[in-house]
Amino acid sequence: MKHILSALVMNQPGVLAHVSGMLASRAYNIDSLAVGPTENPKFSRMTFVVTGSDRELDQVRKQLEKIVTIVKVVDYKEEEYVERDLMLIKVKTETPTARSQVKELTDIFRGRIVDVSAEHVMIEISGQERKVEAFIDAVRPFGILEMARTGRIALARKLAMSAEVEVGDPTHYSDHLETSRDSKAGSTR
Repeated sequence: MKHILSALVMNQPGVLAHVSGMLASRAYNIDSLAVGPTENPKFSRMTFVVTGSDRELDQVRKQLEKIVTIVKVVDYKEEEYVERDLMLIKVKTETPTARSQVKELTDIFRGRIVDVSAEHVMIEISGQERKVEAFIDAVRPFGILEMARTGRIALARKLAMSAEVEVGDPTHYSDHLETSRDSKAGSTR
């Protein structure tokens, strides 16, 4: 099962190496990885997709949280979330008919042509992974010259893992999780 993990990390050199090294040492392949700044310049958000059982990924999450530079890790498997993947792709368009058909496909997929040459167009597509994959399949017959993707990014719809809120503040995501887990544990007794 694929899991989308989001980690709030200190914005310091070596964090990415620690995370990828920890996952590699446990024989996990990272299917997708995106790292970028947050609303607080002291922190970055890492979003990565890995495959494994719920139990295995729970252990991975716990191991990641032991790394000093990682503030919090969340597995979105039980959350409603919004995800996006961004791709730039160069597609052959050597004839006017091919160019017209590729433009039509780009419009259907709500993409944008961002660069044009005599032999190809460069297209920007963003959306859920399955949309990006479907676009790749649709333009493959024209000839894909080059492609670059960001990997998936995601945010939970309801709860926040904000870099602006200190751990211990009642609105902090991790505190909400602990309260939620405690109440669930209490209700099963």
